[in-house]
Amino acid sequence: MALAMVAIGETRTIKELRVKEEMKRHLQDLGFTVGEKVHVVGENASGLILLVKGARIALNRGLATKISVA
Repeated sequence: MALAMVAIGETRTIKELRVKEEMKRHLQDLGFTVGEKVHVVGENASGLILLVKGARIALNRGLATKISVA
């Protein structure tokens, strides 16, 4: 399932990052690593507000569709 499809309030585990290597490194620096828990805090017009490793991060929906979670 894509991260963009997760409902507000749910927590999921990252399974795969389907992006180019440069973007993958950037996401990993932000805490988006395989096996890490991601909690969807809310959403706005452009994307999702996520809680990863204790930090709130805004992520656009286009990028969120390329992150697989379970």
